[in-house]
Amino acid sequence: MATRRKSNRAKEKETTWQERVIQIRRVSKVVKGGKKLSFRAIVVVGNERGQVGVGVGKASDVIGAVRKGVADGKKQLIDVPLTKSNSIPHPSNGAAVGAKVMMRPAAPGTGVIAGGAVRTVLELAGVRNILAKQLGSNNPLNNARAAVNALDSLRTFSEVAEERGVPIENLYA
Repeated sequence: MATRRKSNRAKEKETTWQERVIQIRRVSKVVKGGKKLSFRAIVVVGNERGQVGVGVGKASDVIGAVRKGVADGKKQLIDVPLTKSNSIPHPSNGAAVGAKVMMRPAAPGTGVIAGGAVRTVLELAGVRNILAKQLGSNNPLNNARAAVNALDSLRTFSEVAEERGVPIENLYA
């Protein structure tokens, strides 16, 4: 009889996931008997250590919608490379539908300078020093998705050096 390995679930429970609701909307669908009301919740899930995701949940009650949003957010998780000063390695742009987000690394002590949904995404990703600007749209869902898109496109210096096939020291030359 082979010994069983510990599953990944134990590791998942160790990390403390934080969830923040960005928006709750009451939406309606017109059916034969009238209007059927339900709720849509946009939720950001993160562990403040470089992992973040945005989820959307719809249900007939708010609590159910938030629960579904959290589950969806955990499915959409991305890894964010952070520097020693809890910033991002290089400037990045992200887009989703009509929303565009511009992000730039900042010096230690700057804090999170961003607004709305983008600020929530960055805080739950664990970024402490950053400059960000929302462009084009003020839709919270699209801005959150654009922020995740920008964070997903980040690469570390070691990844770039590996892709080019040169040692890291030669990148700065």
